[in-house]
Amino acid sequence: MDTVRQYQSEAAGPPLSRPHVLDHPARAALTGPHARFAERRGRVLRYPVDVTPWLALPDEPDAGDWADLAALAGPGAEVPLLGFTGDVPAGWQVTWRIGGVQMVDEGLAAAPDPEAVRLGPADVPEMLDLVARTRPGPFLPRTIELGTYLGIRRGGALVAMAGERLRPPGWTEISAVCTDPAFRGRGLAARLIAAVAHGIRARGETPFLHTGADNTPAIRLYEALGFRLRRTTAFLTVRAPERRADGRAAPVPHRAH
Repeated sequence: MDTVRQYQSEAAGPPLSRPHVLDHPARAALTGPHARFAERRGRVLRYPVDVTPWLALPDEPDAGDWADLAALAGPGAEVPLLGFTGDVPAGWQVTWRIGGVQMVDEGLAAAPDPEAVRLGPADVPEMLDLVARTRPGPFLPRTIELGTYLGIRRGGALVAMAGERLRPPGWTEISAVCTDPAFRGRGLAARLIAAVAHGIRARGETPFLHTGADNTPAIRLYEALGFRLRRTTAFLTVRAPERRADGRAAPVPHRAH
């Protein structure tokens, strides 16, 4: 059985009696603790494009919602949809799709790390370089504004990092977990996850994270640390139509209040 099917099977069970805040973490974050970042058009919400690409559609988007998303994104732009499982309308194109898993903390030994340093705006060029070499997932010039990012240095160089991304009420997502290839196998990622989780728990929140369902090494690490599978999900990228139906330029988005 492949990893995606294995996790689908393990997550199978009776439907939940009511929605959970982690079912739509981007929406919950943008209407909650991260509301200050929200750009809105109609029922569509997104983060600024230099912060993180995640956005939130309604559960069952209609033609108007897709038109609003196209206006926010711009003609021909690619946008990621976290957890979207419906069909895209005519004129839109799915350009990338993989299965994913969402995992939650159920026993992580969270603790501060004596070598972990808090990273700030001056560290962003090094962080972007590390991300470009290790590809842990989206990390952009302003992603650091979403929460605390910690790093470990060797010889002055940043060799590992992890931090906070989505913040639904009561939860914080651990993201951008990456280690320079030359320093892998030394437990740096595990230490940083524990240190980031310590800060999350100090706020009275619970850590969670996402990864690809076929990323077996990462899943094994997270399970060993104390995370468990909550649900399967999907990561996909869609391309907006090249032109709006009315031929007009997309309006500038406004911030939600």
